[in-house]
Amino acid sequence: MQDMKLDGNAIGGLLREIFAMEMTTAVGTCAHCGAVNEVGRVAVYIHAPGTVVRCPDCEQVLMRVVRGKGRYWVDLTGVRCLELAEPEV
Repeated sequence: MQDMKLDGNAIGGLLREIFAMEMTTAVGTCAHCGAVNEVGRVAVYIHAPGTVVRCPDCEQVLMRVVRGKGRYWVDLTGVRCLELAEPEV
């Protein structure tokens, strides 16, 4: 499983499609262990029916993203808080 692990930059494009802003610099707090990390530092697994994002500290699932048939399903259950920088104008 370690061979399939990527960092959070691997989902930068996918998250930009959904949130229409740069997300790899967003800061998330793990609902399980309380670790605070930039999205660019999380562990990402894309070789599944969807994309699974795990905390780099405790390996709990932070989010799941599935794309299909013109829709996205985003589960952020494992993220206690997500801090986003306001886009520069």
